[in-house]
Order: sequence, then structure tokens, then C-alpha cells
Amino acid sequence: MQIPLFRPMIDETERKFVNATLDGDHSYNASAFEKIAQEYFGAKHAIATISGTAAKHLALCALDIKRGDKIICPVISFVSVAEVIRYFDAEPVFVDVNQDDFTINLDALQHAISKHKSKKLKAIFVTHLAGQSAQMDEIRAIAKLHNIKIIDDSPVGTRYKKKLIGSKDSFISCFGAQHQTRSYLSSAGLMLTNDDKIAQNARLIRSHSIRQSSFDKEGNLGYFYDVDSIGQRYDLSALCAAFSIAQFQKLDYRIKKHKQIASIYDDQLSNTEHISIPVAKRDHIYTQYIIKIDKNRDGFAKELVANGINVGLHYIPLYLLGYYKQKYGYKIGDFPNALKVYQQVLSLPIYGDLSDDEIAYVCKSVKLVASTRV
Repeated sequence: MQIPLFRPMIDETERKFVNATLDGDHSYNASAFEKIAQEYFGAKHAIATISGTAAKHLALCALDIKRGDKIICPVISFVSVAEVIRYFDAEPVFVDVNQDDFTINLDALQHAISKHKSKKLKAIFVTHLAGQSAQMDEIRAIAKLHNIKIIDDSPVGTRYKKKLIGSKDSFISCFGAQHQTRSYLSSAGLMLTNDDKIAQNARLIRSHSIRQSSFDKEGNLGYFYDVDSIGQRYDLSALCAAFSIAQFQKLDYRIKKHKQIASIYDDQLSNTEHISIPVAKRDHIYTQYIIKIDKNRDGFAKELVANGINVGLHYIPLYLLGYYKQKYGYKIGDFPNALKVYQQVLSLPIYGDLSDDEIAYVCKSVKLVASTRV
């Protein structure tokens, strides 16, 4: 049996919406996607982009980040968080994470703010890794005390105390609507905000900073146009919007299925020697199911792959990546929690159409490989 780490849920809805768009129907365009997202999250503004990375970059553009500014971010996150900061020649200030839930560590956050406190310290990227929210009450209190903006980096559907990340309690939230694979079928991102000025800036920058008055109601550029600043080309295409709307309609079902599969994994693997199951300290939607292996994680992963089960690593700590290690001179022991997490974590397949037989095979294989550990 061959089980991929990720498999998209696609049915006639995607085909219907994409084909309708190809036939000239504007019902499933980027504006429609934004309206659906705005209503789902309850945010004041939803700005559709071509990717989650573009959404994060757009957020920093809208905040007018400059060279030499500093942005705090957890040291375990996808590389896009740090790279969008470096686009401005700004400095990513890495902060260690908790060993149990992999979210930003509050003591480390306080220390980083104390060490880097200045007018240059502008924002905090808060990554809600694998769909488990960070400790937002405490983080918001810390950020408010030091007048630092919060940018959420989150899977769609993550909740904190039953409220969606990206709702009216959030300043800026960024989401990617594609899996991290080079063979994805479509790409989309969302930037949500409840700040009118940030939304205005983001929408302007998203389309080369061409003044909105230069476009007609269909989004076509007029005969004359002008720009107010340097912009980007981050507009979401109609085809990607149509595909994303179809995928969005499956969101609640997909989250429900992820939780069900995670519950089965928990039940089957909780007493398996050498394995630690995920710690759900707060609301968790399990966009990844991340276990810990107490020894020789890489060997464990290779044996699972040999058995036909593709696995993932979420994520390599940013300070261990070549560019950042060379640029800032990090040492391997600078972030001890992240290092320990990195040495142990392994992501198992989890997605909406993972079959009962596939789930059983994953559990059986993990137990079998674990039984060979000494």
C-alpha cells in the first residue's frame, strides 16, 4: 500500500466552478472568494492573494516595514515567515518554542522583546503550528504593553477559545490555501485585517499600487492609470479563486475528518513505546499530525517510507537553515527547545479522504517500526 503525506479532496464542485469560470461566469472570482472568507471569519476585510507567502509579504508591505526594522517570529515555522521579513532587509528575531505544542514560548518572547526593544521592533509573527493556537491572551497582552503589532500565521480554521484566528479579535492574519508541495493544483492565500488603513494599503500594493479608480467594475485596467507607490502582482486569478471557493466549501468537513483521524491515531498510538502523540493544550484542528520519536527519528522515517507511508518534517528550525545560520552566526544550542523538537518530530499522513484501511495501515506500520527500536 502506498499512502502519500497529502492528497487533495477534489470532486465535481471544483470542476463545475472552474469550468463555469472558463465559460465567462464571474460568480467564483477573487471578489467572491473574499466575500466568502470575510463572512466565514467575521473579519472587516479579506484580501485574496496568490499564496500564503504573498499574504505575509503584503502584510509587511501594508505595515510599511523598512530596512533595519525587526520582526519577532517563532524559530519553528515554515521558511516563508522569515524570508518575507528579509525581503525588506529587516531582521527576523527568532524566538524559541514550547516543546509540547511547538508554539511560541512566552518566556522567550519576553526575553526577545527586552533584548531588542526599540522603535525598530515593529511586529510579531505568531505561528499557530499544525492548527493549534498559540497562547493568544498572553501574547496579546505582551504585544499591547510594548506597542507591537501581531500578525497571525495560521492554517484556515484554527481557533482560540472557540473564536477563529482571523476574526474580529485579530489585527492581521495570513493564511495559505495550498499544501506545501511543488505539485499543487492551485495556489491561493488570504490576508485578513480589521484595520481600514492596512486593508487599503494592502489592496493597493497587491495590484502594482495602481490607483483603484484606474480599474472598471470588472477589474479591467482602464486607458489611463497611475501608481502611488511601488507595488506587487499578487492578484488571485479567477481560476485559482474558483478552485479555492470549492475547497473552502469542504473546510468544515475536512476539519471534522482531521479531528476524527487524529482521535483514531491518538487511541491506537498513545501506548506505543518510543512514540509520543500530539499534545492538544488548546483547540486543535490537526492540519498536520505530528508525533515524536524518542530516538533515531530519521531511521524511523525511512522504515515508514519503505513500507509505503510518506512522512513529513514540520519544521526544520529556521536558525539551522544555511542562509540564516550564515547571516546571523547562530550556534546549534541557541534554541534548545526547538533543537529537541526538531530531533524528534515526524508528521504522519492526515487528510479528508484518508480511508479506514489506510489509517489502519499507518497505525500498524508505526507500531511495527516502533517495536524494532532498542
